[in-house]
Amino acid sequence: MLIASAAMFAGFLILIWSADRFVAGAAAIACNLGLPPVIIGLTIVSIGTSAPEILVSIAAALTGAGELAVGNAIGSNIANIGLVLGCTALVAPLVVLRRTIQNELALLLVVTVAAGLLLGDGTLSVIDGGLMLAALVFSLGYMLRSQSTDLELGAATAEDGPAQIGLAKAWLIFVLGLVLLIASSRLLVWGAVTAASILGVSELVIGLTVVAVGTSLPELAASTTSALRGHSEIALGNVVGSNLFNLLAVMPIPGLLGPEILDGAVMTRDYPVMLALTLALALALYLGGKRRAAPAGHAYLGRLTGVLLVIIYALYYCWLYLTL
Repeated sequence: MLIASAAMFAGFLILIWSADRFVAGAAAIACNLGLPPVIIGLTIVSIGTSAPEILVSIAAALTGAGELAVGNAIGSNIANIGLVLGCTALVAPLVVLRRTIQNELALLLVVTVAAGLLLGDGTLSVIDGGLMLAALVFSLGYMLRSQSTDLELGAATAEDGPAQIGLAKAWLIFVLGLVLLIASSRLLVWGAVTAASILGVSELVIGLTVVAVGTSLPELAASTTSALRGHSEIALGNVVGSNLFNLLAVMPIPGLLGPEILDGAVMTRDYPVMLALTLALALALYLGGKRRAAPAGHAYLGRLTGVLLVIIYALYYCWLYLTL
């Protein structure tokens, strides 16, 4: 128990420090390349912080537990919006340029609906997996093209402090932060799982709580740190990009290795919650653009929205336990 507690404590400290380095490196890369921070959030940061989900999905698919990979992708998306973005908004309200997220958020809605159509027959086939990977390539290209003309944001980015860091040093800081971010999240989860086992908590409860939240720790740490450092675009872009990556890169893995028959609860319980949270996020940002707290041309995601997202996430867990 002492070792498990020490692992949790050390994992938490390293997680906080590495998240700060990770975001600083990402912002510096954006500055040096003249790119809007949201592009870094939508691509490098979101893909990097999705590494735990990817590792879990590959391991699950190779061991014949493909349904775990599907649940991991959907569950992570629910956690990313309900827990990660909800907690981030509670810590520091997000104010972002509307045009930097409206296209990408619309794309996420389309991809979420399309994924539901592909999974509607209760099977994730090889064709489904191939279509998702093709959509991933298209989505990344679309996001980069749509953001490359955002001159106003690019100019604002160039004035930020991180631009003083050289490109080579920025990449070094970014990679170091990413490696420690993933390693510390795994250390924290291991400590929590070990402690829970010693205390006699069931493996089911551990899997639904500690492990599920653990795979979203990189997103939570990176997004919260981004918001605190004033890089709201990275925080929001991280969640949107990570959710896209989960649907189009993590979920296809079991399908590519062979047809996967899904549990009926995936489409009757889990997918509807993921879709509802995505719609709620889009609605909140749309309405937030009309508030006085949001400057002209900006969207505002305040603490009240953060509270509502966290409440929805908690209610989903209650529903999950009631339907076991």
